[in-house]
Amino acid sequence: MNLRPSFRSLLPLFLISLVSVLPSVIHAATTGATVTFRKVFKSSYPEFVEIKVENSGSGTWDIRQLDDDPNPHTFQLDSALVQKIFSLTAALHDFNGINLEMHRRIANLGQKTFIFQNGDETHQVSFNYTLDPNAEQLLNVFEGLARQQTDLADLQRTMRYDRLGVNDIVMRIEKDYDQKLLPEPSVFLSSLDQLTADEHFIDLARERARNLADRIRNSH
Repeated sequence: MNLRPSFRSLLPLFLISLVSVLPSVIHAATTGATVTFRKVFKSSYPEFVEIKVENSGSGTWDIRQLDDDPNPHTFQLDSALVQKIFSLTAALHDFNGINLEMHRRIANLGQKTFIFQNGDETHQVSFNYTLDPNAEQLLNVFEGLARQQTDLADLQRTMRYDRLGVNDIVMRIEKDYDQKLLPEPSVFLSSLDQLTADEHFIDLARERARNLADRIRNSH
């Protein structure tokens, strides 16, 4: 039996499929790439936010006032969230030659900047407000990460230095969780479990922490 004519008829379809998926495959295989989000909003709190995410999942966050010295902290992201960040970045052409600004008169909401870096390749775009759906999604992810890291840092600080203030912080985290503002709520589990088990904290805070941890675990 001669299968060559059948193979030849299928070859064009195979090549078309290969070409269509090749860009995403190349982008996913990129090593050492970094996506950075930076927001500068003077006279607000915080005035400066910078979050860097490598495609390995490692990252740093630096949230402070502009007069403060840089103080980046390391963190690790879940692979699914990293994939989402880089997929949205790819949809925005790695920020190469795009314009995200709405170009209408609107209040100053802080200058946001996306930066893509991979070796010697660097592209960036800045805007005050955008209506691009991919940019909005990416902005929401980074704004959520900024809120999440601030909440976590405040929880760990109050657990160490301000036991009476812990309940207020847990209430704030609970509110952010209810509003789906936290991209990776599982990062709170270790601290919430520690709080729950420590009898030095008031029962109200321990019970609230226990309930929130249970909700986060049951959501997976």
